[in-house]
Amino acid sequence: MMTLPKDPFILLSYINTQLRDKYSSLADLCEYLEFNEQELRDRLNVIHYEYIPELNQFK
Repeated sequence: MMTLPKDPFILLSYINTQLRDKYSSLADLCEYLEFNEQELRDRLNVIHYEYIPELNQFK
């Protein structure tokens, strides 16, 4: 499992960049990173960001 940034704003930037550049969905990204999707959603929800599948990004 990859260690993701602890700061939620840095994490947001990293995840959205990965989604934009490399992955067609959050599920694909989480599978590659071997990271729990719900845990990632929860970590970004702390700063009031939610995954929008139609945009393939957290907003």
